[in-house]
Amino acid sequence: MTGILAARPLPARSKAFDLLLAGGLTMFFGFLSLAQEHWTGVLGLGMLVPLVWRRSRPELVFFGVAAVAVLQWLGGANLMAGNVGLLVALYTISVYGEIRYSRIALGIGGLGVLMATSRYWSTSDWRQQVTMMVALGALVFGVWAFGERRRTRGLYVAQLEERAAQLERDRDREAALAVSNERTRIAREIHDVVAHGLSIMIVQADGGLYAADASPEQAKKALATIGDTGRASLTEMRKMLGLLKQDTQPDLDPNQPRPQPGVSSLPELIDNVRDAGLTVAYEVRGEPRNLPALLGLTAYRIVQEGLTNTLKHAGPGARTSVTLDYGHEMLTVVVTDDGRGAAVAPSTDPGHGLVGMRQRASISGGTVNAGPKAGGGYEVVARLPYNLPGGQQ
Repeated sequence: MTGILAARPLPARSKAFDLLLAGGLTMFFGFLSLAQEHWTGVLGLGMLVPLVWRRSRPELVFFGVAAVAVLQWLGGANLMAGNVGLLVALYTISVYGEIRYSRIALGIGGLGVLMATSRYWSTSDWRQQVTMMVALGALVFGVWAFGERRRTRGLYVAQLEERAAQLERDRDREAALAVSNERTRIAREIHDVVAHGLSIMIVQADGGLYAADASPEQAKKALATIGDTGRASLTEMRKMLGLLKQDTQPDLDPNQPRPQPGVSSLPELIDNVRDAGLTVAYEVRGEPRNLPALLGLTAYRIVQEGLTNTLKHAGPGARTSVTLDYGHEMLTVVVTDDGRGAAVAPSTDPGHGLVGMRQRASISGGTVNAGPKAGGGYEVVARLPYNLPGGQQ
């Protein structure tokens, strides 16, 4: 196995450099070795030619070159110019090889220093021996230490690159999640607006159809309500579709849709439902307070969805009540009716109906409970804390 840096595929430029380096060292130091040691100088070539594969096979090259150096010593040859290949191989394994093999290579280099200097014990003064040993030892250790420093720096750069790549992947995932959440939110808004508006329009159209012959005035009133509801729904739709435009200029359009509705818009919503023929009682308990925009919109949409479900499922003659209870820590929203809606299976389409109400409440840190009442009818209870998660306002 090779080290982390060697594990990367070598570019063609690096391979060409290694080929030129090995060729140049072989041409210069190899022929010097042949001129110095004659036939044993061939071993110098054996320590230089393998450098062509020094980065792709750093351990194999080093141990191969070291084996040739041992043959040189056993053959009685002196130090030659080709021994520079051993230093290049030591540097390469300290940079690109595994750390354990790099340590072993340093030990082999130190042993090589002792073996090289022992060749001259009988022909030189002890001071010269010590000087030669220290010089060769410093050279070997310096080459190895320089390679280790290069390895450490390379690993640090590799870690930075990996961290940057991970941050980029995290950013892409967060962007994709944000897009998905925004699509879900827009789909929920469109459902609330369209379902509520169409429910009122259908009820009014049916009522106007039955009253067309017996009571033309009632039919006209139903048609007027249909028109008003359609225009209000279109206004809401323009507002939501405007969020998708990147070049929106709200100050330039006098017909720009109004801000998102909140609890202050509930009386108007309830009046529209009453015009559709549904009896609705509205009550506010506790001391009203200014709510964050998200919380107010959530309460409004929950009431809107509850009234829409009542229009669709409660049946004729059903009575409905809407209650806002401003408690100490949370706003409680209750929408209840005495119709037959409990017998109708709720929608299971994700992001719509009751599921959509629960999603809205969850975003605001609250909960929604919906189900049949004891004695008949249906009830939706939402509990929305004033302090939104994450400190949202």
